[in-house]
Amino acid sequence: MTVSALTRPGERDRLTVKLTEIDWLFVLVLCLIAGAGSLMLFSIAGSSWTPWAAAHASRFGICIVILIALAMVDLRMWFTLAYPIYGLGVLLLIAVELVGDIRLGAQRWLSIGSFSFQPSEVIKIGIVLALARLYHGVSAERARLSWWLFIPALMIAVPVLLVAHQPDLGTALLIAMTGGAIVVLAGLSWKIIATAVAGVLAVIPPYVIFGMHDYQRQRVLTFLDPESDPSGSGYHILQSMIALGSGGLLGKGYGLGSQSQLNFLPEKQTDFIFAALAEEFGFVGCASLLILYGAAIFMALRTSYLSHSHFGRLAAAGVTATFTLYVMINGLMVMGLAPVVGVPMPMLSYGGTVMLTVMIGFGLVQSVRVHRYSEVTSGKGSFV
Repeated sequence: MTVSALTRPGERDRLTVKLTEIDWLFVLVLCLIAGAGSLMLFSIAGSSWTPWAAAHASRFGICIVILIALAMVDLRMWFTLAYPIYGLGVLLLIAVELVGDIRLGAQRWLSIGSFSFQPSEVIKIGIVLALARLYHGVSAERARLSWWLFIPALMIAVPVLLVAHQPDLGTALLIAMTGGAIVVLAGLSWKIIATAVAGVLAVIPPYVIFGMHDYQRQRVLTFLDPESDPSGSGYHILQSMIALGSGGLLGKGYGLGSQSQLNFLPEKQTDFIFAALAEEFGFVGCASLLILYGAAIFMALRTSYLSHSHFGRLAAAGVTATFTLYVMINGLMVMGLAPVVGVPMPMLSYGGTVMLTVMIGFGLVQSVRVHRYSEVTSGKGSFV
């Protein structure tokens, strides 16, 4: 069989052009962050590639291939699949309520044979796509102030309530804040934003008292006074702060972090890996990593700005908002400035599900970049 029988010359040329349109500097930044994650996982495992570092590196390699493949997908295809992906995500969350696996007191997983996953990861992409499509073609006046805002509010509330009921407060907050960011970026009136913020602040105290599970309420109380239970609920954050402070300016050195090496630091491979990094590389290491995160966020936002379609702009901005929230929430949590909610540091922490979600999102961002001149219409259209 000849090469032309497999791929037409014009298609090969177009694929090559698309590959050159990918922001390879952005991909390099992601590789540096994931590489730092592999090195830290190697260190905290006692200079061993198992059980975390090798798996982390191999998963990232697979995810890079997925990102490049998704970047080739026409933006109009993403537009067409937006509502189905959101609907699938909601149905999977309902399935979790009915037949989900219960682990560590939470019902968050679905199992298909030996394979298990968290449907909440699907809805993180689904909510971005669905809201971006909803606001595509909407007039500025309608996006700013209208009874029609009930529709996006309902679209956000349904998955948030389902995820919060699992319970998974951290992911529920992430979905709510991502959805809110897209609505704001679409042109929501500042009067409504101020009213919504005031309403949320008013609801927080009664929700903490009456709506939270006991362990969630304890996390909030521990955040306010971690030293009230130093060997119990306050242990995580106190050990994290010790690791952060002991690193100083330059850190203790690679593989020499006592808090992580001697297993004082809990969840050192996931939620608190940033604290382990701070202990070994100090302020300079943390600042360097945050610069990489900042560069990734800046380049993704620039892609959003370059898109000629409103759908592309909002989709890329929504994915960037989710990524930014991951970094902010984990960083604040590790520093004791936010309650411990189980949100990992993206691509630095060990965990294949979150990495896959982030990289699928960045595949969408690169699709927006590659197809930034595409005009997305509200109709079915055709795909080139």
